[in-house]
Parts: sequence; C-alpha cells; structure tokens
Amino acid sequence: MRIALFQPDIPQNTGTILRLCACLNVEAHIIEPAGFPISDRHFRRAGMDYLDQVRIERHPAWEAFEDWRRQAGLRLLLLTTKGSRSYLDCQYGPSDIFLLGRESAGVPDKVVAAADERLVIPMQPGMRSLNVAMAAAMALGEALRQMR
Repeated sequence: MRIALFQPDIPQNTGTILRLCACLNVEAHIIEPAGFPISDRHFRRAGMDYLDQVRIERHPAWEAFEDWRRQAGLRLLLLTTKGSRSYLDCQYGPSDIFLLGRESAGVPDKVVAAADERLVIPMQPGMRSLNVAMAAAMALGEALRQMR
C-alpha cells in the first residue's frame, strides 16, 4: 500500500501525511513540483521527527511517476470529490496506491484518466471537500482494515 501526493501545495498537509505514512509503515510518493521547498519549516514541524522514519520516493513529474507505476504493475486509486464510487465500496490490496491531488486544484484530466478507480468520500450535501490529510487517513485506514 502506498500514498502518492500530486504536486502538493501546503507543507503542513504533506508533513501530516508523511507522519501518517511513517506511523502505519506505508511508502510515500511525492510527484513534483511541490508548491514549497522540502526544507520548509511548516513541513518539518507537521512531520516532526517522523520524517526520518518514512520511505519517501520523489518523482520529478507526473510522467516519471506514471512510468514507474505502470512498470511496477500497481493500481492507482484517485481520491476525488468527483469520484464515481465510494471509498467504502472498494476492495483494496497491497499493490494499491492512493493518489491525492493538489489542495488548490486537484489533478488535471490526464491524471484522472490514468486512474484505475476514482473514489469519493461521501459527505453531506453542500460540503465542498475534506482536508487532504484527513481524506488520506480515512481511506488508508479502511484499506488497512480490509487487508489486516
């Protein structure tokens, strides 16, 4: 199981997700460019001392990530407010990657098209979205519950 962040904007969210990955022994992938330097103090503060405990793979662009993923034969699960299926109705496996988009803009159409599944977290009508770190924790928690 892996989490991938597509061009993350907010260092605090990225740090929080990397801390989640460290605590749950999940590999993290950052698809660049990120909207902040990895040395950003907010990023370091949110990740605390957990950043040294997580395996982080950085990909210089979407195309590099997608080439790596396809060669590895991994399934890409996009968490999106425009998803067609609830994350609760998906069967997860160890070769899955949860992809989360930019906080400010989501992902472009080519990324949506590449996803094997487009999953949504059901919310109350009129609510726009959850925080990306909260969405990552919810989906990863359900996936790990199913697999363990």
